[in-house]
Amino acid sequence: MIKKIFQKIGASTISFFEEIGQVSKLFWGIVKSFTWIPKSRRLILYQMEHIGVNSLPLVLIIAVFTGAVAAWQAAYQLKGIAPLSFLGAATSRAIITELGPVLTGIVIAGRVGASIAAELGTMKVTEQIDALETMAINPVRYLAMPRFLASILMMPLLVIFANFIAVFGAYIVSNYFLGISFAVFFKSVRRFFEMSDLFSGLLKTIFFGGVTALLGCHIGFRTEGGAEGVGLSTIRSFVLSAALILILDYVLWMLLF
Repeated sequence: MIKKIFQKIGASTISFFEEIGQVSKLFWGIVKSFTWIPKSRRLILYQMEHIGVNSLPLVLIIAVFTGAVAAWQAAYQLKGIAPLSFLGAATSRAIITELGPVLTGIVIAGRVGASIAAELGTMKVTEQIDALETMAINPVRYLAMPRFLASILMMPLLVIFANFIAVFGAYIVSNYFLGISFAVFFKSVRRFFEMSDLFSGLLKTIFFGGVTALLGCHIGFRTEGGAEGVGLSTIRSFVLSAALILILDYVLWMLLF
């Protein structure tokens, strides 16, 4: 019994490090493919539209309610401790440094990361990727690089929109439900706003976008088992991406703040 437990732990450990090596190899292949960016601009622009523009409505809906909830929570926390005139600063800093980047990253992991894994996984099980290789087309350059680059380019832009809408949502709650005027709310925002908070939050989103696309491509390329395998890859891509986003958020917070 104990022997089987240690064997299982050992096999899982070996599999874990093997997968890290495969992901690292894929990342290096994507980096080497950057020389093809001028020739792949149409593919990159298409992925930027799919990842960024098509995700914008969902991101904005989540952002406005994120800001609204943040305002209620901040008002509850400030009650009896500090005047509500600080509500603008409390909500805006929380949104810009944490809520905006992290929630947008998780939304993109669910919408885009899972989509990449499903799309590439379907191509893998239907042997379309093998067909590309027989035509001397590098799948990493043709499929992975445009998705990776589009993801790291569009994530900061999505977060900028999300931050703006979330702060606006916080103001709506503050003004209509808590009686805080426009001038008081945004005076507090301006007083405590720092560009370093914004840049740090946007820097994190580059890592979030890269991890989401990289894992989606890796899992998609490794898919097997037909339709069932594609479904499992889709779930696995989202779960791993969401977990790594939260882990990276903690690590980057320790490094940047």
